[in-house]
Amino acid sequence: MRSPFFELLAKHWHLKLLSLIIGASLWYFVVGEDQIDITINVPIEIHNLPPDLVIANQFKKDIEVSIRGPRRMIQEVRQHNISRPVDLTQVEAGAIVITNDGDSIPFPQGITVQRLQPTNLTLLVDQLSEKDFTINAITEGEPGAGYTLRSLTLDPKQLTVTGPKSFLEQQSALNTVVINLDGLARSTKLQVQLDLSPNMLSLMGETVVTVSLEVAENMLTKTVRGIPVNVRDAEQPMKTEPGMVTVEANIPENLIRDTPELAMLFRAMVSSKSLPESKGLVQVNVNGINVPGHPPISVITVKPDQVRLLPIAEP
Repeated sequence: MRSPFFELLAKHWHLKLLSLIIGASLWYFVVGEDQIDITINVPIEIHNLPPDLVIANQFKKDIEVSIRGPRRMIQEVRQHNISRPVDLTQVEAGAIVITNDGDSIPFPQGITVQRLQPTNLTLLVDQLSEKDFTINAITEGEPGAGYTLRSLTLDPKQLTVTGPKSFLEQQSALNTVVINLDGLARSTKLQVQLDLSPNMLSLMGETVVTVSLEVAENMLTKTVRGIPVNVRDAEQPMKTEPGMVTVEANIPENLIRDTPELAMLFRAMVSSKSLPESKGLVQVNVNGINVPGHPPISVITVKPDQVRLLPIAEP
């Protein structure tokens, strides 16, 4: 005769055996599986920061966490990119301290947090503000010999920056990196970066402006003598009296340096068609020649500005 205990065990024995197998399997995977230690970096994720506020300080963006658990679960943790959420829904402007512990990171059950660093996170929350900054061009050196920097313009001339109010109030202007003018002999446009502090760089990123440099050759006022006067439109051989004129003119500095005789830079002309019936005086027109690579010569005065036009006697 079977005992009541034996009958109880025999009743639904296949379900009880299946439960025993499942339990043993779970025990193996959760307890009996190899336990390993590993250190991972868990990123910090900021949530629900009010739109009129901004975090003003630089802070460590991840937590170094040492964990222990079954090998299989450790592998799953590494694959699922677990983060440390920080909810700032109710935050106000000022300094707040966030405490990091094992409960603040949503590790699955079976994972033990052994150590984490840092344990505290300080955030400086500030009002979000905008400010317009003038851009200053910083230069060094001098243009090439005989040249002057006439103008320097920036595009844009100013920038609007959005960031923490307290930080923006401490900044006065934005500067370019140093622009080297040494030997510059022509006008040009350059793409130039701004010289930003680390904090400003984090707000703006790498920023480039267009710098337009207008360089012009220096003009010197010179008196030039001995410029021969030529006669045009003459029906017979003609000459002028006097045969040469003197001019005062603005001449490019480097052209003066490179020209052995300055009278070569001018052309003086009279027209016989303009000869009046009385006195025989005609107007002298003097022009500077155009030399490539130099600005035009500007004639100021001509002396004498009228000459007598005379026929050349036949021999």
